Formats: sequence, C-alpha cells, structure tokens
Amino acid sequence: MPDPDCPVCRTAEIVCGKWTLLIVRDLSEGRSRFCELERSLGGISPRTLSLRLRSLEEEGIVHRATFPEVPPRVEYALTEKGLALVPIIDSMRTYGAEWLGAQGSCAEAPEPVAA
Repeated sequence: MPDPDCPVCRTAEIVCGKWTLLIVRDLSEGRSRFCELERSLGGISPRTLSLRLRSLEEEGIVHRATFPEVPPRVEYALTEKGLALVPIIDSMRTYGAEWLGAQGSCAEAPEPVAA
C-alpha cells in the first residue's frame, strides 16, 4: 500500500488516472467545454471524461462553471491547484521530445493561462 504521507504517492494518486494528465494538458490552454475536450482527447468515452472531470473537480484541480443559458453552457478551467500541475506536464513534454523522439502537436508548450 502506498505511503499516504509521501508527497509523490499522493500526487501519483491524482495524476496517474488514465486521461487525467491529458485533460490537465488541454485545460492548461484555457477554458474548454465538454465537447471540445472530448474532441481533443480522441478515443475517450463521454462517461470516462465525465468521471475524470468530476474527480478533478472534487480534488480542486478543475473548476466547473455553469451558465444559465438555453441550452445550458458548461465550461471547465484549471484552478490555481490545477495550474500548479502544468510544470509536470511541461517536464513530460520535454522528456518525450528529448529522450523519446516524440515531436507531435503538443511538443510545443502553449502560452501560460492566468487563473
């Protein structure tokens, strides 16, 4: 059983869920709607995306904003706690490019978004 007092273990519990880091990566570019996230994360099921977003919201990493419009509009954005994960993603981007030869569309870091 992982050590609940270990900062690495605690962080891994949050970010190691399938799709989690990719959701954070996409939200690091700014606010996004559910359908936009679903499109950018090709292959994720709506149910899985919904569960991951809810989990990240419960952890205080993602903020869900609902707008009273017809039809209702919902946007997701990173909180300050979520933005603190962006350097981890940037490090992964650098590692993947330098050590794994990955040069895909996310090889360049987007401009940082203010909370």
